[in-house]
Amino acid sequence: MRELVFALEYEPGCNRVADALADYPDARVRSLSLHATADRLWRVDHATGTPEALDAIEDAFLTGDYYADCLATEDCGATQTTRVLDRMDDTLVLYSDWERTPTCASVPHIARDHLGDGVLFETRHEGRHYTWRLIHSGEGNVAAFFDALEVAVGECAQMEMLRTADTTASVGGAEKTHSGLSPEQEAALRAAVEHGYYESPREVDVGELAKHLDVPRSTLTYRLRRAEEHLAKQHVAGERVPEEPPEAR
Repeated sequence: MRELVFALEYEPGCNRVADALADYPDARVRSLSLHATADRLWRVDHATGTPEALDAIEDAFLTGDYYADCLATEDCGATQTTRVLDRMDDTLVLYSDWERTPTCASVPHIARDHLGDGVLFETRHEGRHYTWRLIHSGEGNVAAFFDALEVAVGECAQMEMLRTADTTASVGGAEKTHSGLSPEQEAALRAAVEHGYYESPREVDVGELAKHLDVPRSTLTYRLRRAEEHLAKQHVAGERVPEEPPEAR
């Protein structure tokens, strides 16, 4: 089995959910379940954020003409149903069911065409940065998949390859640095430290740092956030002292 991780960086106005998330940088959406057949797609998504952010995300899901992963730049005539499964102050769970037409294109359907059946999908959406993680048999044509995806995306988004590896190697960390970060996250974090991003007051803001690294601002923000999240969890986990086993009786 092979793991394939890549990201789409949406341009403004090309994806309503990306636009809503860009307005609320602390909000995020991740898939809980995502399945596709030749002519249908259904998924469950979990969103977190402030009540205002969740209102914007819910509206984007419910009113978007072709959000449910369709990459068509015009209304493709697909039939989509979205329902709210759960809503609390800081979380929102949505179910989407999409019946495609011959003019529709999506990451899952393009993956089925070029990577075969049985592909597993996981997504994470923060700002305009939409990360996809695919697990596939390894027998398909990855190059053809990306060629077809590039055509379908057009000028609406930039694509970035983040990782490709055997799933066993990925689990074991072969594609990670010694810190457990991806090489992209490690480079972003190192550059942030070297250029004074973490100084007080900051010597450089995220926009200037993104220009220096020649990456989109939202991509850099995403990498730093994920790196900080990983290191924070690693630090807290390292401080935990295991409980002493009960005395033998």
